[in-house]
Amino acid sequence: MSLICVNGAGLSTDPAKIPAVADWPVPTSVHDLREFLGLAGYYRKFVRYFGVITKPLTDLLKKDQLFIWTNDHQHAFALLKQVLCSAPMLAIPDLSLPFHIETDASGTGIGAVLQ
Repeated sequence: MSLICVNGAGLSTDPAKIPAVADWPVPTSVHDLREFLGLAGYYRKFVRYFGVITKPLTDLLKKDQLFIWTNDHQHAFALLKQVLCSAPMLAIPDLSLPFHIETDASGTGIGAVLQ
């Protein structure tokens, strides 16, 4: 069972899986939140700023953190569901055109985008 469709145009989220994400209930425990973030993480390559969007949710997973669902968590949860349900297709690159790499780094992470 694949969560990603592959066709001649590129990679995209499987439209048959969208209702499962759209209907996902609000997490009521760390276990529920981990399940949702596990599914969402599988699609992270389709979501721009995935880490920024999920930050309030992943903060709830920290050791000795009380699981108290706030408006910030609800907003992040709803936004993540929205972007997962409308994720763009990742197209196969045109190898006859030049590629450009944009990089960014900080004291806590590094990122790169191939364009």
